[in-house]
Amino acid sequence: MKISIIGFGNMGQTYANSFLNSGFVQADSVFVLNKTEVEKKKVFGIPKENYFIVPNATFFESDIIIIAVKPQDFFELAETIQPFLSSEHIVLSVMAGISIATIEEQLSITKIVRSMPNIPTQIGEGMTVFCASQAVDRKELFIVQNLINTTGKSIYVEKETMLNAATAISGSGPAYVFYFMQAMIESAIQLGFSPSEAEFLVNQTFAGSVQLQKRSKIGNEEWIEKVASKGGTTEAALEVFSNWNMKSIIDTALKAANERAIALGGK
Repeated sequence: MKISIIGFGNMGQTYANSFLNSGFVQADSVFVLNKTEVEKKKVFGIPKENYFIVPNATFFESDIIIIAVKPQDFFELAETIQPFLSSEHIVLSVMAGISIATIEEQLSITKIVRSMPNIPTQIGEGMTVFCASQAVDRKELFIVQNLINTTGKSIYVEKETMLNAATAISGSGPAYVFYFMQAMIESAIQLGFSPSEAEFLVNQTFAGSVQLQKRSKIGNEEWIEKVASKGGTTEAALEVFSNWNMKSIIDTALKAANERAIALGGK
């Protein structure tokens, strides 16, 4: 199998690194098209002759074409690559807000998989939600999902509109986690910990809690009950969250993110 990656920014590099580290493909089977030359330290063992600045037939001899450019650059890109694409190519898009219908129209192809990854894909712990056009058969979808899973975990959805919700939950989700972590770190410093101690304390608390939840068969509410004893410190904090309608605030925020994703996709 040969894989071609268009755009070698963070996502393009993440995919190349993950594919090669997992052994999914060999380095000489990965091709890269980037508008500027790639730094030597970022080649991941891919042969120099597999890097291109200008589209050509050799680059498009691959089975799967990954488009990892910024959405605003897609339409100009489409004009240059469309002549090289055939009905047999499978295109995997990681562009936010560019629909399957738009990709199909601009590239004159039908086998399209659209995905919404998140930033932890950079360390192989990502969450990707993806959907596909009807022209992609089950075997092809299986191959693409295995490819995506080299960067973490994935969920397939039949409705493309669910990618907007995925953007709000898992796509933007890491920022919400970092926001809450930072708030806890700042509070820990105010309570007397040094900045390094506060960061270590909060980071390990999040990491340990996530691992505990993943390895257990009980839900979040039950874990909260296990930590929060009657009249204790945890209950005091949770009462503040409840009084300020924290769940409602989170729900409102996620719905705002979802609405924004819909609006951006409509442009």
